[in-house]
Parts: sequence; structure tokens; C-alpha cells
Amino acid sequence: MRLLGNKRLLILLLGLICFIALMGLTLGQRERISWPEKFVKDTISWTQGLFYKPAGWIAGFFEDMRQLRTIFEENKVLKMTLAQYARDTTRLNDLELQNKRLKEDLGFTERQKQMNNYKFRIAEVVAASPDRLNNTITINLGEKDGMRPNMAVMSVEGLVGRIVQVSAFYSNVQLLSSIDDTASDNKAISVTVKNKENEAFGMMESFDPKTGLLVVNKIEQKDHFAVGDVVITSGLGQVFPRGIEIGKVVAVKDGDFGITYTATVQPFASLVHLREVFVVEAPEG
Repeated sequence: MRLLGNKRLLILLLGLICFIALMGLTLGQRERISWPEKFVKDTISWTQGLFYKPAGWIAGFFEDMRQLRTIFEENKVLKMTLAQYARDTTRLNDLELQNKRLKEDLGFTERQKQMNNYKFRIAEVVAASPDRLNNTITINLGEKDGMRPNMAVMSVEGLVGRIVQVSAFYSNVQLLSSIDDTASDNKAISVTVKNKENEAFGMMESFDPKTGLLVVNKIEQKDHFAVGDVVITSGLGQVFPRGIEIGKVVAVKDGDFGITYTATVQPFASLVHLREVFVVEAPEG
């Protein structure tokens, strides 16, 4: 009775008995669990599910944001690399074209040395006039380089024009497409035919912008200009040295009053998109 009167000791003993009984029930592997265990397990799993899905969504959102930032940075690097590649490719193509042009220029000067006693100063075209009525280019040679007005300028293909204005470091070159027999300051070009220098003579006085052809006038009937002939400078005008190729005759027709006739010439040199040209230095005297 004294033992039963002690409530604390009684509760402790009952708890110990329940714990030992619970251990006996749960000890070892069992295929079936008791309903209290089922209840506890289901309750915990359901509660975990309530927190797991939102937590998964939040974690997935931040993971997606991290991956999105990584993709953005990688895309930025790829764009910069692609832009650099495009610039390098363009520069490489420009260098290859420049190398090709310089090789052609070198071959040209070697051939010219064997043909005559002229010196050729290579110059870079630094500007071009957009005015169709005043077709000029600017080259990076000037007075300090020995440039003077009326010096002939040509490309690898043929004559392109003459120097008309000189400053200390640059010169303006009037192109053949500016030749106009109606202009007061026009300088006609005295021309002849290659391999027929003593049989043909004419004056190249104008350029037809519609056809892109040069016009040679004042050709006497006895002079021999024929389709396919190569027109060169005669050197008689004392502006352009003798023997510079200009173009090829593409047509011949009667001139004024049937006394003379006219020849139209397709220029060899392109008069647009010039990059490098040569200034011809003829020996004095």
C-alpha cells in the first residue's frame, strides 16, 4: 500500500514497462508495422511533404537563376570572342589583299625598270573626292617627297591622272575621269599607239561618264588608230612621260567635217576604289 501510495514511483514503473514492451514490439525487421507507427510515419511524411515542395521550388528557382547567370556570362564571352574573330578575319583578309597588291606593285616596278628609265614612287590613297564633277584623290606624298604639279600618276594597270595640287605632306591627283575639253583648265593628253608611235597621233581631250570611255580627237586620216590598239602617252605634251599605257581602242568614227576622226578608249586602270598608286618621275632633260 505504501508503494501504491507513491504516485511518482508508480508512473515511472509503468513508463518503464511500456518502453520495454515497445522495444519488444519494434525490435528486429518486421514486414508489418503497428498502427501507431503507421500513424506517426504518415503524419511525419505528410508534414515533410508540406515543407519539401516549397523548399524544392525555392531551391530550384535560385539554381535556375544561377545557371541563367552562368549562361549569360558564357554568352557574353562567346559574343566577344565571335566579334574578335570577325575583326581578325577582316584584318587577315585585308592584309592578304594588301600583300597581293604589293607583290603586283613590285613586279610592275621591275618590269618598268627594264622598259624605260623612269622612277616610280609608290603612294597610298588616303582620300577620294565624292564630287563627280571633280574626280580627285589624295595621296600621302607631298613637297617633302619631291612631288610637283603635273606629275603623272598611274596604277599597275595604267595611267590614272596627274598631280594638280601639292602641300607639304599630301598631293591631290586629278583622275582621267575629270578630263573635260570644255573646261578652261583642262589639259589634253597627247597620245599615240603602242608599236605605231611614228604612225599615229591624237589628243585625248574628254571622258564620257555615261560609257566610262575616254575620247581621242584630232586624229588625222593618215594616222593608224584601229580597234584593239593599245593607246599610250606620246610624251609630246611635256606633261605625261612617253610610253605610259592608257587603254584600248574600242571604236573609231569620223570627226568634224570628215577631216579627222575620233577614237574611244577603254581605260586599263580602274578609276574607283584605288588603294595604291605610282607617281612617275621622269629623268630631267
